[in-house]
Amino acid sequence: MLQWVVAGLAAGALVGPVQDHGRQGDFAEAAREYGVPVSVLLGVSYLQSRWDTHDGRPSTDGGYGPMHLVDLETAAHPQPRRHSGGHDGHKGHDGHEGHGGDARGDGARPTPERPEAASGPSAGHRGGTAGAPAPWEADVTGPSLGRAARLTGLPAERLRTDPAANIRGGAALLAAYQAHPTGDPAGWYQAVARYSGARDPFTARSFADEVFAVIREGAARRTDDGFAVRLTPAPGLRPPAAPPLRRAQGAECPATLACEWMPAAYKRTGPGDYGNHDRIAGERRVDYIVIHDTEGGYDGIKSMVADPDYVSWHYTVRSRDGHVAQHVRTKDVAWHAGNWDVNTRSIGVEHEGYLARGGTWYTEAMYRASARLVRHLADLHDIPLDRAHILGHDNVPGTTPQTLPGMHDDPGPYWDWAHYFDLMGSPLRGDGDPAQDGPAQDGRDLARRYAAPPGPGKARAARRTAVRTGRDDGDTPASVVILPDYGANQPRFTGCVKAHPARACEPHGASTVWLRTEPREDAPLVDDVGKRVGKPSTSSVYDHSARVSTGQRFAVAGARGDWTAIWYLGRRAWFHNPPEGPAAVPAGGPVVMPLRDDVKVYGRAFPGRPAYRGTGVDFQERVPLPYVIRSGQAYALGHTVRSSYLSAGSFDPDRHVRVTGEQRYHQIQLGHRVVYVKAKDVRVIR
Repeated sequence: MLQWVVAGLAAGALVGPVQDHGRQGDFAEAAREYGVPVSVLLGVSYLQSRWDTHDGRPSTDGGYGPMHLVDLETAAHPQPRRHSGGHDGHKGHDGHEGHGGDARGDGARPTPERPEAASGPSAGHRGGTAGAPAPWEADVTGPSLGRAARLTGLPAERLRTDPAANIRGGAALLAAYQAHPTGDPAGWYQAVARYSGARDPFTARSFADEVFAVIREGAARRTDDGFAVRLTPAPGLRPPAAPPLRRAQGAECPATLACEWMPAAYKRTGPGDYGNHDRIAGERRVDYIVIHDTEGGYDGIKSMVADPDYVSWHYTVRSRDGHVAQHVRTKDVAWHAGNWDVNTRSIGVEHEGYLARGGTWYTEAMYRASARLVRHLADLHDIPLDRAHILGHDNVPGTTPQTLPGMHDDPGPYWDWAHYFDLMGSPLRGDGDPAQDGPAQDGRDLARRYAAPPGPGKARAARRTAVRTGRDDGDTPASVVILPDYGANQPRFTGCVKAHPARACEPHGASTVWLRTEPREDAPLVDDVGKRVGKPSTSSVYDHSARVSTGQRFAVAGARGDWTAIWYLGRRAWFHNPPEGPAAVPAGGPVVMPLRDDVKVYGRAFPGRPAYRGTGVDFQERVPLPYVIRSGQAYALGHTVRSSYLSAGSFDPDRHVRVTGEQRYHQIQLGHRVVYVKAKDVRVIR
């Protein structure tokens, strides 16, 4: 079993002393009142909410408070939006059309215009309006807030908004699920499984297994409202043996993960056309795993992936219990990223949720299930666990200048990348021992660490070497990994409320950091000429033009006081990076530097014209994006790929042709998105 890294446990000093009052006392009191072992109550709550309150706002699945008591009618999710062109079909609240375009991201075969399917992907979706619950809501077997109200005698409003009452409600439900009261935590396994609300036994038991893993490992952290809570490890705890369950057939998942095979449609949709993915004869190389959010509830997923006129992705992770559905074989190409080159080399994982809901939270169950799945896929396909290979959909480049404005923004600034990588057992960090990456190495110290680019003579020699070999050794400019404290980092966003796009979003932890043109708070945000053509950057939650994200690595362009500059979209961009609350840590790693003053960048690593000769495949124009990188600048190198293009377009996988060139491309962190640069145009400094 994957050994999960529990944030805060190894650094108990950061959590502080835990007293039997406050949130810790609330758990202890509720456990005593209802006869539930406190470790079980803490473990269930951790897997649902990490003990946070989220200020009384509902989760993606309509759950409230530390115990995730579900009240779907009150949560009243909006109608989910149909994907369009591999995107979320959402128009940004700043008025900018943020999604749309070609479903495949392949200019050689754009998606035909078709009317919306009559049933639509929203068919069967939970959501709608208050007073119109989904069909399963009345039969919910999980942590129903209504049942908790009946068991405790507390009003529903108090259970939603008062953390102590919410914990009492969760304890009452667990006690009601328990057939035979016992003080032995191991005897509560079946009650914990019922708390998941899962209908299928494998998912329920998988949820319970994860809760008991948390109890064995222990956990310690400070909640979003400031309370220190600790679950003491119980390494010897084992639930009672149970007969093995028959797993769903066909799904490619780790053995310990609740996973089902829910196939996407592969059907002809008209003369010469088909949907909704491409099957591959044999294996394919996978370089990326792309993280998405669904912009809708889980219940409509089956109707969406079964629609051949729709798009596709490989996996969906459900919020309330971490259940996983696989839709497309990992050897096949799903249409999920809006960039054909990335589609052909990636696996797409959707997560039930909404980008703009700053108050909407993902459950720990979903984070842990997704982390287990992605770690498994990364091991299987030899994918490095870093932010150059585990991309958000908002990090995928546009294919051309025309498609850039319509590329996606999910999972957005509220996805907790640092916690996600902790759960994968690959914590995001800078140089050396992470325990040493403290304030003394950040902020002003970067000014001393910053290494200037080599001088002209050295550059000429490096250019000769680089032209010959495509790489070079030399003085490495300093680089940083963006790593703010998620909970403490609460940048101002707008656009979370559709009816009031200028209204500030509720304060909430975030993984992103703002970039400015000068090292001061009142300086303008930097602009992204590709995303918002002719318009300045905004504070919209959908607009990542002037934002960097946790785990991304950038070359340092300077430092001034508490501010650090990085090379970003061809210019210096500044972010606040004080020693007492750093937003980044120093990092090693290779960078690339241009060999001339106007090096072009691309959204696809396509071959040159000679590679197409004799293949029967039309040449695919390599259209540069509207950015250039210049002499003296440096950009973090993610990985290097050989140029290729997969010519699909046939219902018969045996007729697909892969065109492979000799040219190599380096993937670099240009801005919020990654891009590709021809290896011959830059030198690599390691």
